Formats: sequence, structure tokens, C-alpha cells
Amino acid sequence: MKTLVLAAALAAAAALPARTAEKKVSAGNGTLIIGTYPKQFWILDEATEKIVGTIPFQSGIPRRTALSFDRKRFYTTEAQMEKIEILDIAARKTVDTFTLSEGNKKVRIRSLEPDPLNRFLVILTSAATKQIDRFEIGNPTLVQYDLAQHKIVRTIPWPNNEERQNANILFAPDGKLMYLFTEQDVLIYETNTFTQVDKWELSRPIEEGLGRIEFGPRDVLNDQPGFYTAIFNVSDPVQHRRTMGIGRVNLAAKTVDFYTLGPSTPVSFTMAPDRKTAYGLYDEIGRYEFWKFDLEHHKLASRVEFKGRPRMGLKTSSNGKVLYIYVAGNTIDLYDAETYQYMRTITLDGDMTTELFVFPSPPSAVTSSAGQ
Repeated sequence: MKTLVLAAALAAAAALPARTAEKKVSAGNGTLIIGTYPKQFWILDEATEKIVGTIPFQSGIPRRTALSFDRKRFYTTEAQMEKIEILDIAARKTVDTFTLSEGNKKVRIRSLEPDPLNRFLVILTSAATKQIDRFEIGNPTLVQYDLAQHKIVRTIPWPNNEERQNANILFAPDGKLMYLFTEQDVLIYETNTFTQVDKWELSRPIEEGLGRIEFGPRDVLNDQPGFYTAIFNVSDPVQHRRTMGIGRVNLAAKTVDFYTLGPSTPVSFTMAPDRKTAYGLYDEIGRYEFWKFDLEHHKLASRVEFKGRPRMGLKTSSNGKVLYIYVAGNTIDLYDAETYQYMRTITLDGDMTTELFVFPSPPSAVTSSAGQ
């Protein structure tokens, strides 16, 4: 009898670690795609965290990448910022490549925004022409490039002829309107002739005691089409104290839902797929923090210090349960979005060069419904 009891006790003890072991947190069943050295995009299965394929990049090192509205194309500039390569994500191949440089004139692409219907690109360019004894540096220029005709069809005038080094542009989901965000207002253009048809005077305070709002970067993949959700900063007109908060702009209705969180702090912003929660990174030498924003209840839910790296990017997994830390190098660190505990690391066969794109499903299944 004693032998049977001892055997049962040993069996129970052996089974204890299996019962108490922490369950592996799943990131979801989506797809991760990121550009890397020397000249490809890696495709990873989110569930297994394994590389399942590549998208070759013909123009060199992939750098800045814009995602099409239907989630089917990448518009990517290479490291020299002279060529744009258009990639079919599901087919894993290049469908077009072009450059605006010609002869002794080099045209660099500073930024681009694709039309939601994939008819054209609006590109911010800067040119340098090599003469015998000098370089002639051109002015920053905003142009419309027709993808079917393979040429620039229009130069879009700057508001008040005031040139800009950057252009923050957003299209209406149906492609009929373009919104150009300036330091003062949002200018609205129709996209047939790019004539300004309206202006939203955001330079006027949205409520008494506030100055104009300053737009921060948005989460393109997870934001709702026609909306601009981000961390905004405002300054009061008397003491000029800077305050940060979350703003959700409805472009069609010209309304802003804004609430303050506290003193202005340099924090990044990325939304969870359900748009109920967002996360940010506070990045200071020797101090790194996760910030969690409760978008439903308009508050900062938590901030937790963690062992980060000097350069970091942040994305949420397709189910919102895992946080991805990437940039720079060839590793993606996974953290539990609930506890902020480090879990594991994905190692790639090359350093990362572009934004990390997290698709909720395999690329072949990604359609325009992803934005609904």
C-alpha cells in the first residue's frame, strides 16, 4: 500500500510543472512582412513565427514603404530615394518600377501617398541638377504621377506658394478628395484637377483656452478609413504650456474628438486592431517605457518601464495580445500586451530597413475589407 501511495505522489509531483507552466501567448494567425538587407521583404507566419517566404526587391535596399488602400500593394522607395518599386503582395513579385531622375538631373522622392484606387501617386520630390561647375538644387515640389501613363501629369501648387520640406497627405476612402495638413489648417482638394475646394480652419481652437492642435503620426494599417487618430499636442495661448492628448479626426464631418492626457511627452502611437486600445513607446537614453492608452474611456491606462533598445519601433500583433519591438538590427522582440513581460525573440536573416506590417490574415486573403 505504501508503495502505491508513494508512486501516486511522485506521479502527481511530475505532473505539477505541466499544470502550472505558463501558457504561451499567441500573437494571432496573421502575417508579418518587413523589408530587410540586402534586397527583399521577409514574410513570416505569425502563428509559428517562422519565415515562410520572401518578396524580392529589384531596386536595391527597400526603404520607405506605403501600403495601398486595398492592402494589396507596396509602393516602396529604395535607399537612394530615386526609384519607386510597386510590389504585388500576394503574388510576391514586382509589377512596376520607375524613376523620375533623368540624365544629369537626380530627383529624390521624399514621400509619397497612393490614391485609394491605385490610379496615381502624389509625390513630394526634390531635384539636383549637375552642371559643369556646380549643382543646381531645385525646390521641394508636389507632383501627381499617373501610374497608367507612367509620367508626371501635374504639379500641385503649394498653399500660398509657401514651399514645404514635408507633406502630410490623406485621401478620402473613395479617392475623390485629398486632405493636405498644413501648420494652420487642413486644405481640401478634389482629385480631378487638384483644385482646392474647401478649407478646415483647425488653426481656430477646438475649445476655449486651447491653441491650435498639432498632428502626430497615425497608425495607417489599423486606423479607420476617413479618420485620423493620433497623439496630438496643443499649447495654451497664455502660458504656452504644451499638453498632449489623443485626437480622433473625422475628415468628412470636420469634427475632432480630443481629450488631454497630461504634459507633452515624446511618445509614439500604434493602435490595437480593435481600436479600443493603443500603445506607445517612451524612449530616452537609459529609460524605456510602454504606455497603454484606453481609447474607450479616454485615459492613460498604464506606463511600465522595461529594458528596451536605443532605437525602437512598436507594432501590435493581429489579435492585439502581443507587442512587437523592432528596429534596428535583425531581431523582433515579443512582449505580452497585458503584463509587458518579455516572451521571446524572432531572428531574421538580415537587418530590418522598413516598417513592420502586420496583416490580420495571409496576404492572398487581404482585401479592401481590411479597412472596414
